[in-house]
Amino acid sequence: MTENELANIVFNQGLKLHKALGPGLLESAYEECLFYELINAGIQVERQKPLPLVYENVKLEIGYRVDFLIEKKLIVEIKSVDSLNDIHLAQVLTYLRLSHCKLGLLINFNTLLFKDGVKRVINGSL
Repeated sequence: MTENELANIVFNQGLKLHKALGPGLLESAYEECLFYELINAGIQVERQKPLPLVYENVKLEIGYRVDFLIEKKLIVEIKSVDSLNDIHLAQVLTYLRLSHCKLGLLINFNTLLFKDGVKRVINGSL
């Protein structure tokens, strides 16, 4: 599957989840439930995937943890905040750069309309 096809599946499963639970829960609750939905959809998901950080001769094995790495192609970062801001976008861009993935989804479940909380993030450095 392409990154876009995977992103559509994640979006649809997130929409289903948001309709059932609504906004206002902890990020960990949405993460657990979305993981369940994606596994049931037959998608290969790595949860809390460590991303090493390499700087010159220094390698930090667990520099960062990605919420979901989907099919080794798509980064998904989950939030439950009042609003997304630039630091959330920077976080996903960093994950894309470190993982060499092209596409990421930044999903904020704490919105009235699910689509208003979803941002596609493209790695422009590839």
